[in-house]
Amino acid sequence: MTATVPAPNVAPPLDFTALLSDRARKMTASAIREILKITQEPDVISFAGGLPAPELFPLDDVRAAMDAVMTRYGAAALQYSTTEGHLPLRQFLAERAGITPGHVQIMTGSQQGLDLLGKILISEGDIVLVESPTYLGALQSFQPYGPQYLEMPTDEEGIDVDALEELLKGLKAGGKRAKLLYAIPNFQNPTGRTLSKERRERLVNLTAEHGLLVIEDDPYGQLRFSGEAAPSLYQIALDRVGGNPDHSHIIYSGSFSKTLVPGLRDAWVQAAKPLIEKLVQAKQGADLHTPTLNQMIVTELLPTVLPRQIELIRKAYGERAQDMIRHIKAQFPAGVHHTVPQGGMFLWVTLPEGVDTLPMLARAVERKVAFVPGASFFALGGGHNTMRLSYSNATPQQIERGVKALAETISETVK
Repeated sequence: MTATVPAPNVAPPLDFTALLSDRARKMTASAIREILKITQEPDVISFAGGLPAPELFPLDDVRAAMDAVMTRYGAAALQYSTTEGHLPLRQFLAERAGITPGHVQIMTGSQQGLDLLGKILISEGDIVLVESPTYLGALQSFQPYGPQYLEMPTDEEGIDVDALEELLKGLKAGGKRAKLLYAIPNFQNPTGRTLSKERRERLVNLTAEHGLLVIEDDPYGQLRFSGEAAPSLYQIALDRVGGNPDHSHIIYSGSFSKTLVPGLRDAWVQAAKPLIEKLVQAKQGADLHTPTLNQMIVTELLPTVLPRQIELIRKAYGERAQDMIRHIKAQFPAGVHHTVPQGGMFLWVTLPEGVDTLPMLARAVERKVAFVPGASFFALGGGHNTMRLSYSNATPQQIERGVKALAETISETVK
């Protein structure tokens, strides 16, 4: 007679959602990342993701730099390294900014820099000022730390500093103060607008008076293809305090992703030493350090390849921006407005009130063209009648066909 084996006492599956931390519950998926999944079909023309043009990548130079690094450093190029970053790379960045290497922290992409800055600066309920609209990746980075967002109005010259001044006065009158201001002064993502020189100076002075920290996110600053360059907020503030970076309230975030190659994920933050020291501690908990080999490769490319790449990219993106604007002017229906960027990778389209570009995206993809609906870039909601277009990773033929398909989609919606 065979003995009966009792059924195992199987516990029900865990409710993983219920076990998430409060911080994890505040995380949201990146709209851009999700949209990029839609546009992987080879016949879809994507004006969505802000992708650098891969045909401009310096493949041979990167290969030669890797060989040179391995020859010079050997096993050290593959070893763990210091959290602060490869010293020759930090020295290059420091000399260019007129500061010391101790004021520079290397990051694994500028997105990590934003996340770690949020971690060390934002407490639950802190007031954080952002442009309207602003980079959705920054909102995604800051959101888990519980900020209270307030939006700063913008126009064709960037942040409306008059409105910012009134906002800060109102907070002070109510016994409140903002903790942090986040801005992209050069060729802003998503609008492509640039903060004017006069407004930069006023913004630096105004925020200093109110004891307000400023994160200046500048991934596109060297990609100017028209107009005159303006000094960074960081440089204006440094001059204001006699060249002492420990007295500056501006935190500068830069990246090599848009000027060399994005896949190496090399970026940096410049800030006062007390902030750098905390970033070092935060980064130790995040990834210990940015990959040693990648930092060494980038450093090898700095003297000759980086300047050449910047000129190549400026020319290519300038031509692509002109192409896109020309076709938009010729084909988009009346009542649709767009920005005219002087550099960077994006322009911003505003449709008539009442139009929602989110459902429009599906119809555009049916015509084999994609964009990013603008509502994702507004911290407090709104912007449903806007969209971001990227021209950086599209050929002239794709721009022509894509704008035509987009114009048809808009026309059937705006009837």
